[in-house]
Amino acid sequence: QVQLVESGGGLVQTGGSLRLSCACSGRTVSGDIITWFRQAPGKEREFVSTIFLSGAVTYNLAVKGRFTISRDNVKNTVDLQMDSLKPEDTAVYYCATGGRMAYYSDYRKYDYWGQGTQVTVSS
Repeated sequence: QVQLVESGGGLVQTGGSLRLSCACSGRTVSGDIITWFRQAPGKEREFVSTIFLSGAVTYNLAVKGRFTISRDNVKNTVDLQMDSLKPEDTAVYYCATGGRMAYYSDYRKYDYWGQGTQVTVSS
């Protein structure tokens, strides 16, 4: 049974930083792609960042240069360091795995999800 648990969300001012963590059980984080998505109220779930089995990473252009995804194979976690946060980053952030590499940015292609963690950026 694969389980994902996100943590680290909270309220921060514009320009601030947060570090989200996705703890995985039932599967090693180095054995599958892990992706962060986010969903703002009234909006569709949106791709944020993926880390591939090779360790290669990719980002939504809206967060590139501000967010950094990383993997800890010992702790079996994938973190998302978020810097220079903006009000438009406000959303519930989810980590997911069990996706299809060719469709890594499509949330509909993922089998396993965490419960989400709220990130609120005040202006």
